[in-house]
Amino acid sequence: MTTQTPAVTPPIAKQIWNWGDYSIPYAVMGTGQPLLLIHGFGASIGHWRNNIPTLAAQGYQVFAIDLLGFGGADKPPLDYSLELWQEQLYDFCQTQIQRPTIFVGNSIGGLLSLIMASQHPELTAGTVVINCAGGLNHRPDELNPVLGFVMGTFAKLVSSKLTGNFIFNRIRSKSRIRSTLKQVYVNPEAITDELVDILYEPSCDPGAQAVFASVLSAPPGEKPSELLPRLKSPLLILWGENDPWTPIQGAGIYQQSAAENDQVEFHVIPNAGHCPHDEKPDEVNQLIINWLNSLNF
Repeated sequence: MTTQTPAVTPPIAKQIWNWGDYSIPYAVMGTGQPLLLIHGFGASIGHWRNNIPTLAAQGYQVFAIDLLGFGGADKPPLDYSLELWQEQLYDFCQTQIQRPTIFVGNSIGGLLSLIMASQHPELTAGTVVINCAGGLNHRPDELNPVLGFVMGTFAKLVSSKLTGNFIFNRIRSKSRIRSTLKQVYVNPEAITDELVDILYEPSCDPGAQAVFASVLSAPPGEKPSELLPRLKSPLLILWGENDPWTPIQGAGIYQQSAAENDQVEFHVIPNAGHCPHDEKPDEVNQLIINWLNSLNF
């Protein structure tokens, strides 16, 4: 009896965009209405490998980009923030896309998509958020004092020259990455060696530890509840039902928005965690395609 090895997705071809002094990989496939896919914390273009070809085949020009500090992008010693990445995305849209765009984001990428749509309606044709993060970090007023102390101490240890590399090297180990994925993916078969490598390899780059430490201490940014009322274009919200990081119980503001606004749709993805676009790509791709078709681009 032979054991089948999970198929490895053909790599997505990447190009380099020079954003000032920084080298930023991006991918583009297809023609038509532009979509810009924005990954979450610690991820990269590769996290969209099961989405880009399918969406492009439906008559869309699909872009995906590595945020500065993640994936194959440069990792300079900066104060990382949502504002920094918003500036990156704005400049990319202005120079590389040059047309109103559908922003599609997972987790922090979802929050950035809401920010772009609310701050730059002239660049936005619509928005898709997938298990949107509530902030870049936990907000101090949302943590109990004990957890707040623990999180604050951890951030200091990761940032320390004495302990930072030691802690980061353990966090980024393949076994720890696999263990973390098991917390946020419902289907263990979706946790492939390919996926682990997509998350692990960028963590080996010089500067990765400093990026991680900077993000842990960055401001959380605006709340989705503050951003949603400012959106003027169509919005699709997709939510993995079994996500422990952004539980569906906290998605009430999105469900309420969908009930009150005919430009907003909300769909639950059963048996999926924090990254349903990767865990259940066929279902997520079809929901996005159906929604795009309804907009008559």
